[in-house]
Amino acid sequence: MQQITAGVYTFTGLMAGRSYALEDSDSMTLIDASIPPAAGRILKQLAAAGHKPDDVHRILITHAHPDHVGGLPALKKATGADVYASLLERPVIQDGARITRSEKAKSGIIGALMSMGERPMHVPVDHLIADGDHLDALGGLQVIATPGHAPGHMAFWQPERGIAFVGDTIFHLKGKLSLPFAILTVDMEADKRSIAKIVALEPKVVCFGHGPPLTDNAAARLRQFAQSVGAI
Repeated sequence: MQQITAGVYTFTGLMAGRSYALEDSDSMTLIDASIPPAAGRILKQLAAAGHKPDDVHRILITHAHPDHVGGLPALKKATGADVYASLLERPVIQDGARITRSEKAKSGIIGALMSMGERPMHVPVDHLIADGDHLDALGGLQVIATPGHAPGHMAFWQPERGIAFVGDTIFHLKGKLSLPFAILTVDMEADKRSIAKIVALEPKVVCFGHGPPLTDNAAARLRQFAQSVGAI
């Protein structure tokens, strides 16, 4: 585990899709679950930091793409944690439904390859989350609806400390902020509107689903990026 700021950690060596650990005095919370092989690494890194599996009380899901929920079945089984997800993402996580994809990703070779990578899931969603909800994690997290990349995509916001967990609303790869990959994004214009929501928060720390956290001049860099892509 690599510390980002007090009580906030990310896991290393997960290959695809980041997962975060939030540490409170009485429990741990995970945000997202990366790909299937990541579950073992997450549990090992928690153990190395002195945490037992049942210290994890909550697993918050930004959206139900395979690189964010692939490790969820094993993590749910090992920890017994409650799973939190939005109404629109619940069918993929709980009922084995197919992922909602962009038109380009529904057919042809690309669509076939993506379908091959999908594994139907049947993990119970214990709590539905919606825009404006407040969760007892990291001293209080606010749920923010950020649709676009996925229909039921959610971000999580710690207002007192200015920390935003934005999932795949924005990517941070090779030192640059970018829009999520178009072929994997259902509605890019909706995603841009979601980016505007995040910019308005003026976060001090931004944690992404892909790429390292942004901790230096985060609010200004987000605003400049949003302007460059027409989000604000």
